[in-house]
Amino acid sequence: MPAAAERFATYSSAVIVAPEAVKIEAVSKVSAWQKAGVVARVAGQQARSSRTLNAIMGGVRTTVRSIAHALHALWLEVTGTLFLAIAAFGAIALVREYMKYEGGRATIGRVAIAACFTLTFAWFGLTSFWRVKKKSQRP
Repeated sequence: MPAAAERFATYSSAVIVAPEAVKIEAVSKVSAWQKAGVVARVAGQQARSSRTLNAIMGGVRTTVRSIAHALHALWLEVTGTLFLAIAAFGAIALVREYMKYEGGRATIGRVAIAACFTLTFAWFGLTSFWRVKKKSQRP
């Protein structure tokens, strides 16, 4: 095995780079996020020019819009049903309070509160169903 001085000796005859060559001092550092942004931008440009991908995206948009419309109508119908059920309970309370009022055990204020409660929730329930009907008539 050669001695340490021989192993680390510089050989002037086997120079790969000329001694006059200028080294590149700094290479601009590009972050991974910037590289990903460039890749995404190029992929987006390629995708916009693809007729097949445009057709698929149009189909996806139409399907999502249709499902969203159906889910919104279902939401309005469910809330309308709940409001009408609450109004039905309010109507039962209204009848009970009215019977107490006729018997002299309650005031007209309690009857009025029960009536306002019932009418308010019945209005919310009915308008919810009207909104479903109105939205379904649009093209």
